[in-house]
Amino acid sequence: MSSSQDRRILRTQKKLKAALIHLLKEGHDLRSLSVTEVAQQATCNRVTFYSHYKDLDDLLCTIFDDYLTELLTYFRESYQALGKISSTDERLHLAIFEYIYQNQFIFSLIIKGEMLPGSQNRFCDSLVQLTGKEIALKDDLPIEVPALSYYSTYASLGFFIYWMNQDFKEKPEVMAKKLTYLQSKVFQEAEVL
Repeated sequence: MSSSQDRRILRTQKKLKAALIHLLKEGHDLRSLSVTEVAQQATCNRVTFYSHYKDLDDLLCTIFDDYLTELLTYFRESYQALGKISSTDERLHLAIFEYIYQNQFIFSLIIKGEMLPGSQNRFCDSLVQLTGKEIALKDDLPIEVPALSYYSTYASLGFFIYWMNQDFKEKPEVMAKKLTYLQSKVFQEAEVL
């Protein structure tokens, strides 16, 4: 496959993703949308759609995966520069709140989990995998890092849902400060591996 074909494939996939997002933002329900509607919005046809995705759920999963990958990259870059992370360091949480705030529509779909069943778990599992592999507790505690990661991530999920249900009223800095306060009651210091 040549480089120009690769670019065409990526361009078509980008157009299909943008088309689905556009239609969802307009208020269309995923279950009432057809592949034809999405393909027409993307200025392509059904055959082209099916050469890239098996159905609309597959396309939406790909969109979610793209955003989760970007979130993890953004989050990783924010704390790796710190070297040492403290539960009282708001910068750790701020990166996640900023990225979610910048991509409110998509993360409302992912985190509320109403559009695609299991998307909440995908969100949390992504964060758990990242923190479980790259963060270690400084103190020898009677609980394992993965257990703490799951606890922290799923507790944070509830906090994100609360924020979304409030229509993102508070700025990311305020929410990061609140979550940092809560997390500081649970964790001491952690270091990047």
